[in-house]
This record gives sequence, structure tokens and C-alpha cells, in this order.
Amino acid sequence: MLTTYLGVAGWPVAHSRSPAMHNAALAAAGLGGWHYLKLPLPPERFAETVHALPAAGFRGINVTIPHKEAALALATDATDVAAAVGAANTLTFGSGGAVHADNTDVPGLLEALPVDPAGANAIVLGAGGAARAAVYALHSAGAAEVQVWNRTGRRAELLAGELGGRPVDAPEHATLIVNCTSIGLSADDQPFKSLPLNADTLDVGSCVVDMVYRPGGTALLAEARRRGATVVTGMEILIAQGAASFERWTGTTASREAMREAVAEIAQDT
Repeated sequence: MLTTYLGVAGWPVAHSRSPAMHNAALAAAGLGGWHYLKLPLPPERFAETVHALPAAGFRGINVTIPHKEAALALATDATDVAAAVGAANTLTFGSGGAVHADNTDVPGLLEALPVDPAGANAIVLGAGGAARAAVYALHSAGAAEVQVWNRTGRRAELLAGELGGRPVDAPEHATLIVNCTSIGLSADDQPFKSLPLNADTLDVGSCVVDMVYRPGGTALLAEARRRGATVVTGMEILIAQGAASFERWTGTTASREAMREAVAEIAQDT
């Protein structure tokens, strides 16, 4: 049986849940000849290694920090979404050296949302790659307003200028909040000390999304849940964007349940 490889490229990438998640989906789909691997690539080796992967049997890769902009730059063609966001998290290899770039962070966020963002007033916290995808996703889904806050205000201004939204020094009340900062990676992070959010923003009727994924969830989501808000964990975003990548590579529907169970099993072991 011919082996087909997939993988996730990042630096570092040892912490990634993607291999367990994708290998579970491959098994559920009956794709026994497919394998998903970790690819730890320093920035100076990224481009040359990616170009060599098709000859080694790779169909495609996910791309994570710090390579998403470099992934878009080396692609031979890209989706409108990846081009607009300015970053790619999914590369698919074709014949003749073709490298197709996509950004599944956008459909992944929209799939994971339990509420319709159309007409919503939203806040995006952060101005990095995840924030760019979130701002684009919310605008494309018809959000009435997207506030953009970042600790460095100039970056929020630049993001909003490119993708829309309103840069703010202090977020105003909104019903949809998406945290794209790294705050929450530590269990000691306290949301009201680290993020410029008012308590009433997290109350009943609000939806709070945290892109950070860690076992047990983040302090931000715990506080939002306690106050009655609907919450979306970073794990759900990870699964949704991963499933979208999987389906682009294989042409087969990904088992979200198999992926969720694999990620949950890792969380129990850590």
C-alpha cells in the first residue's frame, strides 16, 4: 500500500495535538495508508523543506506559528480567503510543484460558533494571525461591527485598516468576544487583570470564544461560563479548522467526534 503523509509544520511544534486528532480522523475514514506527522521546522529551513515534501510522499500540511505568512508567500496559488487574511494554515501539494494555500481558521471559527454572527457587535482581542482570520471571518459573516483591540494600538489600527473593523483603546460592550491573544496559556491568567473586558460583557446573552486551547479551559472561559455566557473553547476551534483541512486533502468528511475524543484523551494524560 502506498503511504501518503500529512503533517503540521511549526517551531516549536512538540505540543501540537494535531497528529493525534488527524490520525484518529484518518482511521475513522478508513484511510489506513495515510499518516499525519509533526514537522519541527525552524524559519530558515521552512521553504526548502516544504518544497521537498511532495517527493517524500506528502499530500499536504498544516502550518502554525511562526510560518503562516511564509506559507502564503511560497504558494503558487491561494484562495481568496488566505490572500485576504495574509496568512495560510493549510498547504496542499499538486502536480508539477504546485502548492495551494488556504486558511481554514476562517471557516473553522464560523463552524464552531453556536450563534449567528450576522448583525452582531463583536470584539476581537489581538492583532496577530489568529486575529486577522477572526476579523475577516466575522466581517464575511455579516457582523454589524468588529472592534479590534491590541496591547500595541498601532497593530490594531493596521489590522482594521486592511480588513475592516474599528480599532479601540478600550473595548465597548459587545455580544460576541473572540480572544486571539496568548493570555490564557497559563492557568494563573486572570481575565479581568489581563484583558480589557468589563464584567457585563461576559454575562447572559454573550458568546465568548477563546482561541487558546489548554486542558481544563482558560480562566476567561471559566468566568464567562460562571456569569451565564455561552463559551467556545480553543479545542473546538482546533477541531473545526483541522476538519476543514482534512477534507480539502482527502475529499472525505472528517469525523469531528473521533477528533474530539483524541484531543480529550491527550488532555486527560497531561
